[in-house]
Order: sequence, then structure tokens, then C-alpha cells
Amino acid sequence: MSTPEPDDFVSLVLGVVDSIPPGRVMTYGGVAAQLGSRAARAVGQIMARYGSDVAWWRVIRSGGHPPIGHEAQALPHYRAEHTPLIHAGSDQPSADAAYRVDFAAARWSPPAGRQRPSESDHPQPRDAFDAAAPPSVLDL
Repeated sequence: MSTPEPDDFVSLVLGVVDSIPPGRVMTYGGVAAQLGSRAARAVGQIMARYGSDVAWWRVIRSGGHPPIGHEAQALPHYRAEHTPLIHAGSDQPSADAAYRVDFAAARWSPPAGRQRPSESDHPQPRDAFDAAAPPSVLDL
């Protein structure tokens, strides 16, 4: 695996994940949205390839479930960080029992403007109603 360039999407994703405080979580889609993207699946791919050096357990699926195949490895991290959990059956979740993160209680939203690329980095396409567009019949 190669080391990502400092400004690329991989580094931006890992930066957002690295900024999630202990006991709090974001979804794959939430990480993407923080970067002005809708590429939740790309965030998942980045986490699968490069996420071992960051707090990967803090990025969850939209239903509150930990990353697929990592439920047992994530549980001790959630317990150590006192991440709110919802469990099925017993009073205490176990690695082999169904559990999920209480997303409503553990959700984290970074402060506005943090980790977000500037508009000049990714200019938006202009649409027909853009202010710079020539006047139309509707403007008369």
C-alpha cells in the first residue's frame, strides 16, 4: 500500500476520522458529507485499505452497526470509550451477540468548516438559474 498524498481524498477522509472524539461516531456517509461529497462507498473503501492507523471503529454503518466483519474487534474499543450501545437480548453486549451503536446518542458532527475543502478546490457546476446567466423571459 502506498502512502496517500497530503491533499487527496484519502488523506482528507483519514483526517476526519482522526478528529472523531472517543465515544463518538460518524457514518461513512457523514464522513463523506463533511468533505462535501456523497461518496460513502469510497469512504468505506478508504477505511478498508488505509484505516488501520486511525480509530476505524468510530466510523459505522448508517444503522449503527460496526464495520462488517469487525464487530468483535470493535466492541472492546466501544466499551473502553463508553460509546453508547444498543444490544439485543442480554444486559451486556458480547462480541458474538448482536449490538449496535446508539447513533442518536453517539453521533458527532465536526465544528462548521473543519476538514471541508474550500469551494475553489471543487467549483460547483453552474445551472440555468445562476446569477451570472443572461436574463431570461422570466426575469422580465
